[in-house]
Amino acid sequence: MTKKFDGEKQDIESVCTYCGVGCDITAQVENNKIVKIYAQKDGVVSQGKLCIKGKYGYDFVDSKNRIREPRIKKSFLEKNPTLAQKYAGKLSEFSAEYMTCDVDTATSIAAEKLQEVKETFGGDSFCAIGGARTSCESAYSFQKFCRETMESPHVDNCARVCHSPSLKGMRTTIGEGAATNPYNDIYETEFMVVIGSNTMEAHPIIANRIIDMARTHNNLAVIDVRETKLAKLAKHNCIIPYETNLLVLNMMAHVIINEELYDESFIANRTKGFDEFKEKILNDPYANPKFMEKIEGYEYLAKMIPNIAREYAVKKSMIFWGLGITEHLDGSYAVMAITHLALMTGNVGKTGAGLMPLRGQNNVQGACDMGCLPYFAPDYQQPKVEGLMTPQLVDAMLDGKIKALLNMGEDITHIHPNLNKIDKAIEQLEFLMVQELFMTDIAQRADIVIGVRSAYEKTGVYVNAMRRLHLSQPLVKSDLPDDWEVLTEMAKKLGDGENFDFKTSEDVWNEVRKVAPRRFSGADYYRLERHRKRGMQWPIYHEDTPVLHLLDFRTEDGLGKYVYKQYQLRGMVQSILEKTFFDDSLNGFYLTTGRTLAHYNNAAQTKQTESLYSKHSEDVVLASVEDEGKFGDKIILKSEYGESEALTVKYTDKVKPKTLFCTFHHAKSRINAVFGDESDELILTARFKSVKVDILPVGDEIACG
Repeated sequence: MTKKFDGEKQDIESVCTYCGVGCDITAQVENNKIVKIYAQKDGVVSQGKLCIKGKYGYDFVDSKNRIREPRIKKSFLEKNPTLAQKYAGKLSEFSAEYMTCDVDTATSIAAEKLQEVKETFGGDSFCAIGGARTSCESAYSFQKFCRETMESPHVDNCARVCHSPSLKGMRTTIGEGAATNPYNDIYETEFMVVIGSNTMEAHPIIANRIIDMARTHNNLAVIDVRETKLAKLAKHNCIIPYETNLLVLNMMAHVIINEELYDESFIANRTKGFDEFKEKILNDPYANPKFMEKIEGYEYLAKMIPNIAREYAVKKSMIFWGLGITEHLDGSYAVMAITHLALMTGNVGKTGAGLMPLRGQNNVQGACDMGCLPYFAPDYQQPKVEGLMTPQLVDAMLDGKIKALLNMGEDITHIHPNLNKIDKAIEQLEFLMVQELFMTDIAQRADIVIGVRSAYEKTGVYVNAMRRLHLSQPLVKSDLPDDWEVLTEMAKKLGDGENFDFKTSEDVWNEVRKVAPRRFSGADYYRLERHRKRGMQWPIYHEDTPVLHLLDFRTEDGLGKYVYKQYQLRGMVQSILEKTFFDDSLNGFYLTTGRTLAHYNNAAQTKQTESLYSKHSEDVVLASVEDEGKFGDKIILKSEYGESEALTVKYTDKVKPKTLFCTFHHAKSRINAVFGDESDELILTARFKSVKVDILPVGDEIACG
């Protein structure tokens, strides 16, 4: 569609800017302003429905809080008098804290500072964190700027916070770390397992399909540490103790093997190492579901887990998971345990049977595909040099080895763990630059902030949770630069102009197709425009690939493999076994965190819409009704790493005693200060889904304990 950014009313198709579902949207635009967003009835992803964020959360585009002009901290200019003097004529007063200028001046100052850092401390004193909230073109440019222009291997994105264990676990076992099937295969499946995902809140348009099938066929199992909304429709509502995902998944494997429910032909033809895996499972005392009979309050799992395993094994089944699987000490191993179930039963590589990691950010799949990871170049190739992951970069900042950070759309001082430590690390930097839409928590700490276009103001490719490429187009016109344009300008000023010879986003994408041919060689803009409504799923050559692993897995020999990890007794289960868990004389509650439907991540965009902000204007703690009276309506959560601000408590029967749930959308809550450096042992994704906290009194309220 040819767009006119004038007074003419028109409908423009694009893609939603929120979660990884990647809904097709249509915006009604008048006078260069979005007046309505809706989904087409024939929308392949949306199916004519949007969640409240996608439908109403577009006020951020015109918000008075948008960063419309670059901001440079006066304190930075005072520390860099040569730059201040050189560009004094182009700087003007913005506020008591900031000066402002045009983008050309801001990128010139940034480039000169980066050059100074590079010459003084070396290229690897620079790092780049971000990229999953912008287009593939910008994510690709981001990692290229880091690796090639700045000659640093240290690039990372928010997959470190969420689904890196999915990538690690799936690549280890089946060679590819992405969803195996399209969403509509839900209608072809016979049984569904949702584990560690609050799907109705976090991925509601996928949940719609699951709900339709569950209501019609009663074929849903939900496994979680609390009762989510989706559990109301579950045939098996399986509430498990904290940190027992791997335990439960290994138990399912034990049942399938012990009762010989596995697919012998699939195992023989398409996998290797099963006999060794079988022996380890059968000789693991923790893998036998009878172990659950010893866990007070969870004895029913000794029968429920086998029932779920049996139904999964004998039917054409799909497994869906979210951050409730990955954000643990054993997140990668839990993902491997999920793929083991699919490999044993043949529930992968076919329509209606597969593995579905539910991605969080709108382009987290695309950012990883583009190489915004320290250990993967574009197309998941080996980089020349492996860099540090974000937690390691924070340590390097504290050690004085990392001197400069370029941050693109990743609010690390709000969303990442161990906030007190990160705060100290950021203070050690020589230079911090942020590209953002709003003055997020990290942007407020930056030396230079450059406002950029939102997803609704630019052209670009986004890859959703089912590997679907959608070429977005601008809904409204903006004079702000795109992220890749800012990076291109800085690269040229750093003497890397030939390497960044990009005039349009299509120029960037055409380079992606050459550099990442295993997935994108056939995905030119022309084809993506023609298939905008349907989208195309990578790998894309002459045609796209809706279902992965039809004939072979994407491993070197084409075979899936088993990598067994035994559950390690700890935390809540150990406490129950030792008879200390329910002792009210002992402080300590197990906390998990998650999203609510009205907001997205750090709420930077959603809180600009009053109807969304008013639904959830503060982070709230959910506690068990059985714990009501032990503390008041306001509490502070404290761990050995830090403490939250005062939080409102609501009591519910959906949460088990001595456990808590809290959202994390508002930076003022500082909920992530209670999480430390404990993380997945293979890939350093933080342990967000389980931490033991004490409850402190607020005002005249009593403390728990």
